[in-house]
Amino acid sequence: MKHETIDGGGLTYAPCRYGLSRIMFRGPKRTMNAPYLAFIGVTETYGKFIDRPYSALMEKELGKPCVNLGCVNGSVDAFVNDSMIMAACNKADLTVVQIMRANFLSNRFYSVHPRRNDRFLRASTVLQAIYNDVDFSDFTYTRAMLGKLHSLSPEWFDIVVAELREAWVARMKNMLGQIGPNAVLFWFAPQPMTDDPWDVMPNPLQTDPLFITKSMIDDLRPLVRDVVQAIPTDVAKQQGTKGMYFAPMQTKAASEMLGVACHMEASNTLANHLKTLI
Repeated sequence: MKHETIDGGGLTYAPCRYGLSRIMFRGPKRTMNAPYLAFIGVTETYGKFIDRPYSALMEKELGKPCVNLGCVNGSVDAFVNDSMIMAACNKADLTVVQIMRANFLSNRFYSVHPRRNDRFLRASTVLQAIYNDVDFSDFTYTRAMLGKLHSLSPEWFDIVVAELREAWVARMKNMLGQIGPNAVLFWFAPQPMTDDPWDVMPNPLQTDPLFITKSMIDDLRPLVRDVVQAIPTDVAKQQGTKGMYFAPMQTKAASEMLGVACHMEASNTLANHLKTLI
């Protein structure tokens, strides 16, 4: 099996694929014959720079295999069109779905890479007409493109946000329908769910899960067994990068992520909820 190690950190992700899926997941590869729990989500679920992300911490306490199907820099699009992953989640005793950002998915205004959802591919003719002075060929990453659009016209940008939110809810309903009734939504973020305007926080475009509101989550509640929030305490956040594995050039990226102590708190919170469901 191919292994991936962060230079200077010594952390091995043992990347692997399941079936015909083209996504590289964190290993070691697990069999899905016996009863198991599936965890789908993005960078936090994958556990970048983390030796034992929250799903791995829960496995011993729950007494069932926990299959990590996290995808770095992914979003809903990385999973909803992957029939193998949807089938694996449908077979699981429970599937924990990390609530993912809305800006990394294809919509009426722009398209993203089908697996690396942070990668911007192209703008639609509609978006080009709205922002007719923007050269969209300059952009590689979706978040940078959105930052430019917001800076040019916050008023027009509200239309883009509304489209992203509508597309996200529709895509999530599609995905949860494929997963089946045994799904749990998991909010793992520094701030609680809210319906406050998305741009009231400092550096709002760096907030995750970006553009997701409490009302959007409430719209999905009838499709899932539970919705669980794990908001790291100040004590956990103050631990910063302690216990994380990364090379010196990755210090800034690591400092912007939820650290080891946050994952420990999240695993405790989530395990307490899942014990009542399995």
